[in-house]
Amino acid sequence: MKAADFFLQFRKKHPLTVFITTRTLSMLVTLFVLGFAVFGLMALTPGDIIDSYVKQELLNSSSGAGTHSGKDMNFFDEQEIAAAKARLGLDKPFYVQYFNWLHQVIVKHDLGRSLISRAPILFLVKDRLINSLILNIISLIFITVISFAVGIYFSSKAGTKFDYVSGGILMFLHAFPSILLLILLQLFAASTGLFPIMAYPDFPYNEAPVRFTFSYLYHICLPLLASFLAGIGGTVRMIRATMLDQLNMPYITALRSRGISERRIFFNHAFRNTLNPYITSSSNLLADLFSGSLILEIVFSYPGIGKLMYEAVLQEDINLVLTNIMFISFLVLAGMLISDILLAIVDPRIRYSSK
Repeated sequence: MKAADFFLQFRKKHPLTVFITTRTLSMLVTLFVLGFAVFGLMALTPGDIIDSYVKQELLNSSSGAGTHSGKDMNFFDEQEIAAAKARLGLDKPFYVQYFNWLHQVIVKHDLGRSLISRAPILFLVKDRLINSLILNIISLIFITVISFAVGIYFSSKAGTKFDYVSGGILMFLHAFPSILLLILLQLFAASTGLFPIMAYPDFPYNEAPVRFTFSYLYHICLPLLASFLAGIGGTVRMIRATMLDQLNMPYITALRSRGISERRIFFNHAFRNTLNPYITSSSNLLADLFSGSLILEIVFSYPGIGKLMYEAVLQEDINLVLTNIMFISFLVLAGMLISDILLAIVDPRIRYSSK
């Protein structure tokens, strides 16, 4: 049997397995191309981390704040600079640096070290990534549960005055700039003192786990509110529109003609079909939450992966930048894969086959 015939038969028997495998391979290819593009874009920026360090030291020396004497402006000679770049591998083309980094990650299972602090990348990223995941997953759960409840309720009020007022409020929330919302909530916390202006407790978890948990929930109230308000407008409008579209379908009319209650029609039939577009868009919602958390973490001083990546970009720490982007991209792509799998499970009409 030829390999092509075997693959076609296997694809017909196990369509979902083939789909998951191909999507996983495409995800890995996307990550590879993304990392290559990041290295290329960082290479286009003028100078590198060594040049930035030398420039900063010269500025400090000229102002008398540096460790070297202001009279000696040539304490960095070309050989020292070249040796430092060679030690960090910055003297090689960007594609060589990228493949060296891949070899180190895949073969040695080592993400490398920060070019600034020389600390292990995994040590710097692990806690920050967990913090960002906790914040964004809590936001996603709140947005999902409340959006479905509110969207289904609003769809039952279609055409009423309440529907017009609520639609205007949702459109306002959807169009309101998220960064302005964060600043207003920060000003509210500073002026009233009801909430802390920082989104993270000032003591470690190991010191008092129970007290840290309650303090953490208190500190993230305003960031969660900002994330919730920024995401609920578009999500509720989508669920409401999908529910109304389903309720106007012929099969709903047929169910009503058979005397089935509206409650059963809503939740047993229309609601199940409303899940499909939300599951498809949930991966995009997760990506929007992660991209929006960058500004949130900066405004509220939240120790997450977004703030760490922002600082790494400013310092041109290519190892840390690439690791952060790879982690976030992997989470987004994995979310898209999971949403496709859930869509196939929820809707039995979907078949990932060769037909």
